Amino acid sequence: MVRILGLDPGLRHTGWGVIEKDGSRLRFIAAGVINPETENQLCNRLGQLHTDLKKVIEAYQPDEAAVEETFVNNNPTSTLKLGQARGVVLLTPALFNIPVAEYTPNQIKKMVVGVGHADKKQVDMMVRTLLKSVPEKIPPDAADALAISLCHSFMRPISLKKMMEKA
Repeated sequence: MVRILGLDPGLRHTGWGVIEKDGSRLRFIAAGVINPETENQLCNRLGQLHTDLKKVIEAYQPDEAAVEETFVNNNPTSTLKLGQARGVVLLTPALFNIPVAEYTPNQIKKMVVGVGHADKKQVDMMVRTLLKSVPEKIPPDAADALAISLCHSFMRPISLKKMMEKA
């Protein structure tokens, strides 16, 4: 059995979702969103993101983590800030010696929905189909994080091999 933490990085909202995979069986454990105080300086927001993510890791003890890769948008400042949040999200599990895999948005959608350009409603519906006990009302960022953890659960053999080659 393996416990997987999926992370959808963001400076305003970082979604997280924890699942367990036991053979072909998948089980929802928990999900939520970290919301750093938007009035704080960037350095303090990143620090809060790290502190809150540490609490999630300590509470749920994941064996592996998966993070969505950053897409580049039209606003370079927003892209840089997202990259900084993503750096914290990659670093924090690594500080706990948790292997971290990375997936593009299209890979995640293709693994979970079967279509690389699926919309959020389709992703949410498939997350709920694959993980029967997901609560009725979870934030979209948490549902996205669960999709990332599901993607990793399907891609583990390939991803773990790549991670070992890079080590």
